[in-house]
Amino acid sequence: MGFFRNLIGGDDASPRPSARKLPRVERYSTGFEQFTHAIREPEGLNILDLGPTSPANIEYITGLGHRAVNEDVLSAACSGRYLAPGEEEGTTIVDVAGFLAAELQYPEESFDAVILWDVCDYLPEPLVKPVVERVRRITRHRGVLLAFFHAREAATPEAETHYCRYHIRNHRLLELEPGKPYPLQRTFQNRHVENLFRDYASIKFFLGKENIREVLLLR
Repeated sequence: MGFFRNLIGGDDASPRPSARKLPRVERYSTGFEQFTHAIREPEGLNILDLGPTSPANIEYITGLGHRAVNEDVLSAACSGRYLAPGEEEGTTIVDVAGFLAAELQYPEESFDAVILWDVCDYLPEPLVKPVVERVRRITRHRGVLLAFFHAREAATPEAETHYCRYHIRNHRLLELEPGKPYPLQRTFQNRHVENLFRDYASIKFFLGKENIREVLLLR
């Protein structure tokens, strides 16, 4: 993926849009507040946002004196470009090597901080660990990462857990805009999150609203 493509957003290939229009909601986020505190100084940091392009997010990050880079990894992962024929006729598998050869192409330790949002809950299973490892490699030593995870209670059919785009409103307020109809692939228990990020120096959990667990990690 080219550098300028990353700045303006990824490929727009996606599942069919949902027929029912859902409202935007606002959510206070302790995890994001702590993340903002961690990146306030010094100015000039490189911040990677792994969600869909949001002018509000770019404005907020650059307003702190930092450089914002965006790459919508979920859109790329769900576009169908990285499906390959499986061993059995009529089946497909995820081409992990092909995905990593084209996406998240940055030199090691390029970023001081990464916002992963809830991407891990929606990624195809074969990509979860490789994406987390690639993100770790492109994050600088002592850099910070913010990730969200749906709790098991939020993933019941009655809860209708919808994929949302996150827009930053201020240092602790996020606006959630219902996005493309990506299915929730899994829910992680705390021990699974700890294992997924076991190579990080520290991990801190916050319980947010709507049964969302917010996780702040130190590389």
